[in-house]
Amino acid sequence: MTLMVYNTLSRHKEEFVPMNGKAVNMFVCGQTVYDDAHLGHAKAYISFDIVARWLRYSGYKLKYIQNITDVDDKIIIRAKERGIDPFELAREYEKRFLEDMEAIGVKETVSEYPRSHDFIEAITGQIQKLIDNGVAYMVDDDIYFNVDKFPDYTKLSGMKIDELGKHRIEPKEGKINQYDFALWKAAKQGEPSWKITLKVNKKKAELNGRPGWHIEDTAITHEIFGPQYDLHGGASELIFPHHTNEIAQSEAAYGKKPFVKYWMHCGILNIKGVKMSKSLKNFVTIREVLKDYDAEVLRYLFASTHYRKEVNYTEELMDTARKQLGYMYSAMSLFYNMPEKADKAADAEVAEIVEKLKKEFSAAMDDDINTSLALSRLVIAINQLRLLADSKKSVSKQVKDEAIKEILSLANVLNILRSDSYKRKIPEAATSLIKEREQLRKKKKFLESDAIRARLKDEFKISIEDSETGTLWYWD
Repeated sequence: MTLMVYNTLSRHKEEFVPMNGKAVNMFVCGQTVYDDAHLGHAKAYISFDIVARWLRYSGYKLKYIQNITDVDDKIIIRAKERGIDPFELAREYEKRFLEDMEAIGVKETVSEYPRSHDFIEAITGQIQKLIDNGVAYMVDDDIYFNVDKFPDYTKLSGMKIDELGKHRIEPKEGKINQYDFALWKAAKQGEPSWKITLKVNKKKAELNGRPGWHIEDTAITHEIFGPQYDLHGGASELIFPHHTNEIAQSEAAYGKKPFVKYWMHCGILNIKGVKMSKSLKNFVTIREVLKDYDAEVLRYLFASTHYRKEVNYTEELMDTARKQLGYMYSAMSLFYNMPEKADKAADAEVAEIVEKLKKEFSAAMDDDINTSLALSRLVIAINQLRLLADSKKSVSKQVKDEAIKEILSLANVLNILRSDSYKRKIPEAATSLIKEREQLRKKKKFLESDAIRARLKDEFKISIEDSETGTLWYWD
């Protein structure tokens, strides 16, 4: 199948055709490093980590950039509260952010994490282009983008111009339009600042200040990718104003359209039906969650929902994800530990299961990165191998090894089943107890079966669940 992705810009699925053959340039809005990353951030970064993994699995040569915003109002405010230098605060939380990304398996797929303050020269050059092209103007020592000078301003958001004033704006006396946004902000006492030189109205202007939030992203991508690139990702809440302003800046500066060919946006994460947000103080950090759950559990949870959908996070959902992941490991264990002896019927059945999985997994991922369907196909295939292990006496080593290799290769796209704990063999005594418990349940001797359940947990650290396909077990 051909990879299809939903493009926010066109509002429909499109065939993914990169600008330069199999080479793909992808940018995802990174972290503003003033506090620890929360689960809303994890959802977005895991979503695009999976996109990156699938592109590479599919044979694309991917360069994946995520920026670090280390100059921002939030950083300045938090640094003042703590009485430290803003850059000291930024470096502290950048380090913690990258540790979190490594912990949840995202950092390994990102090619580069450029810092915004390292691109002041590029930012200055882009602002000058916008001034020269008549779409930027100066008020006092601030520089603003004149939205009225860019007719396609709302093409990504689909909003009407008269709706813009209803959203967050930057107040400033002297602005041409209330919804014009800052490209450069004049320095304030005690804040980080840089001295730049611009030519405004044919006069040299020496400005001391710092870049606006939106200009850093387009300056970074222009320096690394040029004026156009293939794929931009981020959370849906960034469509307006951030991504809208990125398009305006780049296309108005360089005249190349489209600035980005494909825009992909993931759904937000909610807590009790409300968007997780630091401003609402209802956020749970990645570090807090990883104290109680393995990172694979978090990835399983997010992969079980399509990236464009919202997730309503609860501990109950995490517990369910942990159990389901545990079932996958236990099923893999039963198959892995099957006796290795050629059996034509078993070998053929295993090969058929794996071949079907590869086709169905790929079809799901090529249909706008449908991880929920791909994951379900992976779970079904592994469960079929578990049932085969229960019913067949043996399978050839070559067929078994090839099946496990293919399953782990697909699981790696979701970055789950990374542990080799599936190689651990369930003790024969535990297997006997599980079979004894099944017989007791058939005879409706539930007190005795519950006693065996407790014994399995206490003696062998094995938890069991009853399902339509029989008893499922997993290591605690």
